[in-house]
Amino acid sequence: MLNLSKQRVNIPAIEKEVNSLNTLHSPKTARIVYRWILGIVIALLLIMFLPWQQNINGKGYVTALTPQDRPQNIQNAVAGQIARWNVREGDYVKKGDTILVITEVKDDYFDPQVLVRTQEQIQAKTDGIAAYKAKIEATDNQISALRQGLQFSLEKARNKVIQSQLKVRSDSADMVAVNRNFQIAKERLDRAEVMYKEGTISLVDLETRRLKLQEDQAKVVAQTQKLNISRNELINARIELSSVEADYRKDIAKAFSDRSTALSSVAEGESELSKLQNKYENIRIRRDQYVVRSPQDGYVIKTLKAGIGETIKEGESIVTLQPRQPELAVELYVKAMDLSLIAPGRHVRLEFDGWPALQFSGWPGTSVGTFGGSVAVVDRVNSKNGQYRLLIKTNQRGNENEKWPDQLRIGSGVNGFVMLQDVPIWWEIWRQLNGFPPDYLADILPEEGEKEAKK
Repeated sequence: MLNLSKQRVNIPAIEKEVNSLNTLHSPKTARIVYRWILGIVIALLLIMFLPWQQNINGKGYVTALTPQDRPQNIQNAVAGQIARWNVREGDYVKKGDTILVITEVKDDYFDPQVLVRTQEQIQAKTDGIAAYKAKIEATDNQISALRQGLQFSLEKARNKVIQSQLKVRSDSADMVAVNRNFQIAKERLDRAEVMYKEGTISLVDLETRRLKLQEDQAKVVAQTQKLNISRNELINARIELSSVEADYRKDIAKAFSDRSTALSSVAEGESELSKLQNKYENIRIRRDQYVVRSPQDGYVIKTLKAGIGETIKEGESIVTLQPRQPELAVELYVKAMDLSLIAPGRHVRLEFDGWPALQFSGWPGTSVGTFGGSVAVVDRVNSKNGQYRLLIKTNQRGNENEKWPDQLRIGSGVNGFVMLQDVPIWWEIWRQLNGFPPDYLADILPEEGEKEAKK
């Protein structure tokens, strides 16, 4: 059997003589298993070349697309004490409906007639301002009259100066005439004395001429005094002209001072009036704030204060309100490594908690129970968990079967898949094993793809 000799054993003859060898054969089960394994391997190899759509998965929750549709806390504008509740948790309220009524807790507003009394103060201050304005008008009239009086007095003083000047001229002329007469009388007296010594005239004529000289000399003295008086009157007239303007300027300045005081009082009164009017409006608006109203239609989710008589501060949250028909969106959080592949408009598949779904992330067409959406907002900064937030809105171009359920509530959990390009399965497996990000080169939105094709 070991072929150690050149003579070979006759195997067929041995088989005929040994019957046990005829019972040996290859088992059929092994062939079947072999064929199954071979078929599975071939199928897996073929599957490796099937297309697989790359995606970025993330988790998040349902929210509202716009801030006005998200749950909000209603706050009171003024401090007060709870007097009455008009709603209960779960109630539906419309815009302007009363939620809570409070009473005043500050002693500045305890007086029920505080608005009336403030209005009286405003009226009194208004009358005071009107009186000051009347005083200003009267002062203006006084200043105008003083200015007119100044002009008249100046004209009068100027005329008096002119008259004094003319009188001085007249007296100066008279003075010249009197001096001339005096010189003539003196010359005649000198001639008379010579003639008297010669015996030509009598003593009476000489005495007469002496008297005439004395009279002319007296006239010279009188005229000199008169001229000096006229000159003094001219000086006094000029002084009076200057003093008249100074006196009127003083009175006008005093009138302007009174006017400025009145203007200051008007300004101060208007300032106080403005404060009183502001106080009046604040009190009126504060009284309107005693009733806390709903800012929009919605549902009362939770009351944050309870009881009657509890004191609340300004700006303290009272109830949580959910708007009636919010425009739903999904907050989805993805890793920073995948952020560069995501842009507004990218298609997203969503799986909501509470809605059964069979999800094949790489074959979205075969998925059951998922809903479509598109990326609306990509945050520019990361969140506290180090991931980036995406806002996903409903796909307006989707069919009716992809319409988001009406029973969705804000806060529900969501699993999302941002769909990218198509690659073979073997490529995706290789990428996942190596921890590489999805392929960036073919990451083009549908709209951008059409533009690239046109180029």
